[in-house]
Amino acid sequence: MQFNNIKISDREIGFSHPPLIIAEMSGNHNQSLERALKIVEAAAKAGAHALKLQTYTADTMTLDIKDGEFYIDEPASLWRGQSLHKLYQQAYTPWEWHQPIFDKCRQLGLICFSTPFDATAVDFLESLKVPCYKIASFENTDLPLIRQVAATGKPVIISTGMASAGELDETVRAVQKAGCRELILLKCTSTYPATPENTNLLTIPHMRELFQCQVGLSDHTMGTGVAIAAVALGATVIEKHFTLSRAEGGVDAAFSIEPAEMQALVTGSKQAWQALGQVNYGYVDAEKESVKGRRSLYVVKDMSAGEAFTKENLKTIRPGLGLAPKYYDLLLGKKVKQAVKKGTPVDWELL
Repeated sequence: MQFNNIKISDREIGFSHPPLIIAEMSGNHNQSLERALKIVEAAAKAGAHALKLQTYTADTMTLDIKDGEFYIDEPASLWRGQSLHKLYQQAYTPWEWHQPIFDKCRQLGLICFSTPFDATAVDFLESLKVPCYKIASFENTDLPLIRQVAATGKPVIISTGMASAGELDETVRAVQKAGCRELILLKCTSTYPATPENTNLLTIPHMRELFQCQVGLSDHTMGTGVAIAAVALGATVIEKHFTLSRAEGGVDAAFSIEPAEMQALVTGSKQAWQALGQVNYGYVDAEKESVKGRRSLYVVKDMSAGEAFTKENLKTIRPGLGLAPKYYDLLLGKKVKQAVKKGTPVDWELL
């Protein structure tokens, strides 16, 4: 099913265009504005179409408590041994950095937008004239925040990690009721990194039909293969965490892609989109010359007028300028009306 294109800045998003590739900076700036601007430059050079920030402070995210549920103790967590408050202090993008990052993005032709995590962040981003908004998976059930974002009238992109179909239905209804008509949902698995086995890309076409909107992928797997596969299933947006170098560390560096991988993602996703084409049988124009390479019926021994076709003088060979091989049995025993030289393609006029 086709849906209307969504326009963000000057970029059209939809099935008739290559997928929008978003580089998620997150906290990979490592609390350096200079590094943040280098990430912007690297994203643009790699061919990404957009760069996304996250707009919050540690205090708007959680409480400054260092134990209990406010302390990360899961053995498999990349952030084990930290309190939530400390983690967000390390990861947040200072609000005074937003304007220079936005300016650098505009200078380099990148769409720049952000994920707000509370009402104050929405008000701040409105002052920067963001072209659209992103809602993170962990906030996709925060209906008051979602209503505020949707009420701006700008396109809204929502990651769907962990959300049930019922929860997503509530979210989509809230977006629509608040006046937003340009919605993109992103299939997402909220593990860091995620594995291909837990990605369930077949949800993409199902989600598209269920909620009647464009669907993309917010991808936390390593590499680019999963994201490119998503394009084949109709993803119109791909979001990947992006860093200059995983070896240099950072809160999200371990599951982020580097510039060479981003370039490969941009190229590969466009090729996957181009390959979708349309339902087609028979040959396309580019195959016209190749049709001649098919097998067909040829006279393989000189024949005299009145001589019958036999297994010795009639063969199925290449090229494809004679009758189709399906007529072989029908022609056996039929006589030619004239002398025929070896190498003559068979047609009905010979009979």
